[in-house]
Amino acid sequence: MSEGLVARVTRLVSGGVNQLVDSIENASPETVMAEAIREVERAIDQVRDELANVLANKHLANTRLGDTTSRHEELQGQIALAINESRDDLAEAAIARQLDLESQIPVLETAVSEASREEKELEGYVEALQARKREMESELANYRKSMQQTTADAAASGAAASKNSVESKTRKAEETFDRVMKNATGLPGGKVTDLENAGKLAELDELTRKNRVSERLAALKASARDS
Repeated sequence: MSEGLVARVTRLVSGGVNQLVDSIENASPETVMAEAIREVERAIDQVRDELANVLANKHLANTRLGDTTSRHEELQGQIALAINESRDDLAEAAIARQLDLESQIPVLETAVSEASREEKELEGYVEALQARKREMESELANYRKSMQQTTADAAASGAAASKNSVESKTRKAEETFDRVMKNATGLPGGKVTDLENAGKLAELDELTRKNRVSERLAALKASARDS
């Protein structure tokens, strides 16, 4: 969930509706409630846009994961062929490529898992906002009905009571949004690499990688001889 969307929903949860009421305090309760409903509708649209982006990213990650896994399996057959043909150079190149793919697979799996988590979370936000919208629409309909059935004096006093009711309902909305938002997480920070040691670490990584290639080649050749 993007920081912008978190900020928008947080504004609604942490008093945005109350601020809206304060900003049009001289307007009728009906105007206040109608504007509050429109604010919720705008929030729903934004959450849905974010959900669409998450679904698109999930699809791309799933596709990439499938392609990477298939290529890894294809290389395994090519390695066996190269060993049978005594082409260690080709086998080493294929093993090196396999190692690259193996480093990508966990990242792609994590991306798919994270997208699924965000998808579920955003769907929950949409459901909660839609439920709140239905409550507010019902409240507005009841208010309009009550206004039609009262006298002029009762309507004046009923307007004040309705405004109090709106404020009470907005507090309930804040509590609902608080429960929805309490599971929202921040963005993870990154680690800073020691620039002075970067060259040595890169050389060590390459040495380790070459050793892994040699070990796997030796194991595959031994397996081929035993079979």
